[in-house]
Amino acid sequence: SGQGKAALSLLQLLGRREPRFPRRPGCGDPRSPSPEDDPALSGRGARIAGAAPGLLDEGFALYLADPFDRERNPEGVLNLGTSENTLCFDLIEERVRVDIFAKESLVHFFQITVMNGCCAVFATLSTVLCDPGFAHLLHPTYTLVWCHWCPVTPKTSYWFFFFQGIRVRALILINPHNPLGDIYPAQLLKECLDFAHRYELHVIMDEIYMLSVYDDITFTSVLSLESLPDPERTHFMWGFSKDFGMCGIRVGVLHTTNHEIQKAVNQLAVFHSCPGPVQHVLSQFLKDRDWMDNVFFPTNKKRLKEAQKLLVDGLADIGVPVLKSSGGLYVWADFRKFLKSQTFEAELELWQKLLDKKLLISPGKAFCCYEPGWFRLVFSNSLELRCFLLSQVLRDLKKCYTPMMLSQFQTTHPH
Repeated sequence: SGQGKAALSLLQLLGRREPRFPRRPGCGDPRSPSPEDDPALSGRGARIAGAAPGLLDEGFALYLADPFDRERNPEGVLNLGTSENTLCFDLIEERVRVDIFAKESLVHFFQITVMNGCCAVFATLSTVLCDPGFAHLLHPTYTLVWCHWCPVTPKTSYWFFFFQGIRVRALILINPHNPLGDIYPAQLLKECLDFAHRYELHVIMDEIYMLSVYDDITFTSVLSLESLPDPERTHFMWGFSKDFGMCGIRVGVLHTTNHEIQKAVNQLAVFHSCPGPVQHVLSQFLKDRDWMDNVFFPTNKKRLKEAQKLLVDGLADIGVPVLKSSGGLYVWADFRKFLKSQTFEAELELWQKLLDKKLLISPGKAFCCYEPGWFRLVFSNSLELRCFLLSQVLRDLKKCYTPMMLSQFQTTHPH
C-alpha cells in the first residue's frame, strides 16, 4: 500500500542518516555511553539489584533446586519454612472451577480495593503514605516495605526513632502475629490504636491469618471494633492465600475509609490488578456461606490444631519448647540450647546444618529476632510434617545436644 511504501522509505532514510543526540555536560558521546555516565538502573534500582538475598530467599532457593516428593524425590528438602496451608486442598478443590470468560468482580463496596496479593497492597499503600526516608514501626517480622522500617523490640520505642531523626509514618500490626502465632487481646489492640492516634501515625492492620485461629480463643478483628480512635488513619488488609490455602491465586484486599488514600491507591492498583475470572471464582466461592461456616472453617480449624499438636509433640521429644500459639500456620521454637554459642553466627550454622540434612526451617534472624536460637516451623503441610517427624533429622539433632552445651546454656540462661 501507499502507506507501507512511505513508511519503508522513511526507515531507509533514517537508516542512512546519523541520528543527532543532544549532548549533556558530563555525559560523553550519547551513542556509546559508559556505565558510569548512563547506568541502566536508577540509584534505587542499583541498590535493590545489589542487595544480598535474604536468608529466607537463600533457603527457599535450595528447596526449589531439590524439592521433596514422596514418590519422585523422597530424599529431597523438606519444606517447613514456607507459610502455606495445604491441609484442606481436598475441600477447596471441589469448590473452585475457573471460567475464563467470567467477569464478576469481588468489589461490591466503595471502600475496598482488590490487588494481586497482599505484597502489592502493602507496597502500594506504603508508596502513597511515605516519602523517601520515612519509616514504619513494627514488631519483628518479615515484611516487604518500600521505605525504611523499624523493628520494635523491648529496647526500642517511638521516641528512640524520633531522636534518631527518623520520621515514623505508620504502625504495622499483624494479627495473628507472624512469626509468633499469638493473638492480640482486644484491650491491647485498642491500646496500640490509641498510641498511633496520639502520635498521628497511620495503622496498617494485616489480618491475613485472621481465619486461621485454631485455639479456643476470641479473635478481635479491627473491623469488629465499635469505634476507632482514628478511622481515617486505620487501614485493613487481608488475602486468600493463607486462610484458604490459595497461595498461587494472588488476591489481596485493602479496606480504608480514607477517600484520598483510596484514590491514590487506586491510581497505582491498575498495575497490580487481579484477573476478572479469578475474581469471579472467588465471588462465587464466598457466596456459599453455609458451606464455609459448617464445612470448611470447622474442618480447617480441626486440621490445623491436629497438625500443630503433632509438630509440638515431635519437638518436645527432642527437648525443643515452643511459644504458645493460637493462630497462623507455624510455631516459634526455641533451639537455643543447640547452639554452640549464643550468637547469630551459631544460629546460622545450625540452620545450615539442618539444610544439609534436607530440612528447611526459618531462622529468627530473618525475622529480626533480637535473641539468637529461635526458629519458625510451619506445620500446615501435613505430608511433609509427617516425613519430618519420622525422618533422621530429629534423631541427628538430638545427638548434637551435649552436656557441655547444656551447661553453657544454663549458665547464660539461668531461668
